[in-house]
Amino acid sequence: MDGLHFIYFADPMCSWCWGFAPVIEQLNAAYGEALPIRLVMGGLRPGTDQVMHQAAKQSTRTHWEHVREASGQPFDFEFFDRQDFIYDTDPAARATVLVRRERPDQALAFLARAQQAFYAENRDVTTPQVLADLAAEFGFDRQDFTERLASEDLKHETWRDYATSQRAGVKGFPTLIAGPNTDGTFGLVTSGFQPADQILPMINRWVAGLRAA
Repeated sequence: MDGLHFIYFADPMCSWCWGFAPVIEQLNAAYGEALPIRLVMGGLRPGTDQVMHQAAKQSTRTHWEHVREASGQPFDFEFFDRQDFIYDTDPAARATVLVRRERPDQALAFLARAQQAFYAENRDVTTPQVLADLAAEFGFDRQDFTERLASEDLKHETWRDYATSQRAGVKGFPTLIAGPNTDGTFGLVTSGFQPADQILPMINRWVAGLRAA
């Protein structure tokens, strides 16, 4: 299975990706060495500068309720009491890319930690201070991480991720693909949330077929 891998298109501030986090954790634990997961930032709302209005809050809350029901993941709905919140997904994505750059084996864990902080702990992951605090849990120096978070090269690297997602035709998150096949293409595993009991048996059958071949 040398060379085969998964590509996971996700966003730290995508609620369905938070719902999918336990599935990715199980998949990585089962196949991470033989079939590594390459993480690509999808770009949910990068660069947004508009304050969330009440209608947007209500729509977002409905999504969160659906994710909680489907996945069982925890949510802190006190988030919707925030005033003047700007739902810019770029800072958290940049932080994840920085961790991926420095410690690739911790990228998925940091993504899940940022999601947990935002959704379950009502922490503002659009701020450098919170992102640096989370990175410190992974052994990064807070000051150094904060400084590098604002670097132009990191911004460009993160936006290249968004471009990769667009070129791949990704329409929503989470999206998971696997390959390459003999013709160099990748096959779709899932576009959108699926629970572990649906997606993991399918992957297990696919891997068993590869091993038999």
